[in-house]
Amino acid sequence: MVVREATLKDLEGIAQLFNEYRKFYHQEDHIDGARGFMRNRFEQGDSVLFMVKEDNAYLGFTQLYPTFSSISMAKAWILNDLYVHKDARGKGVAAALLDRAKAYALETSAVSIALSTAPDNLPAQRLYEKHGYKRDEQFHHYELGLV
Repeated sequence: MVVREATLKDLEGIAQLFNEYRKFYHQEDHIDGARGFMRNRFEQGDSVLFMVKEDNAYLGFTQLYPTFSSISMAKAWILNDLYVHKDARGKGVAAALLDRAKAYALETSAVSIALSTAPDNLPAQRLYEKHGYKRDEQFHHYELGLV
């Protein structure tokens, strides 16, 4: 299984996966919006996407956004999105994507990777914990919705 960085040439396949990812989180089907959002990420270079593709089928992706840790005075990454097509689940795609994200974080001298998942997404929680991610017991996370 090959994990590689996605490029603008992968826009259609990534947009399809991203649309499915959003639907998984109970968002409306909006392929044009997904395509536009992902096009902007590629063109603005404000995220890094890794993907798995086999036989012209896009199987999964993860998207990382850069951030910084003021306490550590160092770079960190937010693993904002991870999705594997339903037909490719259980084949190690998510694990391969997590391994590549970790390798990339190390390559870029980051001090951490942060992520969030839904409280009821138990399979994802088990996967993350298996890969060394720890549930934050020290801080409460808050969000201010602006829309």
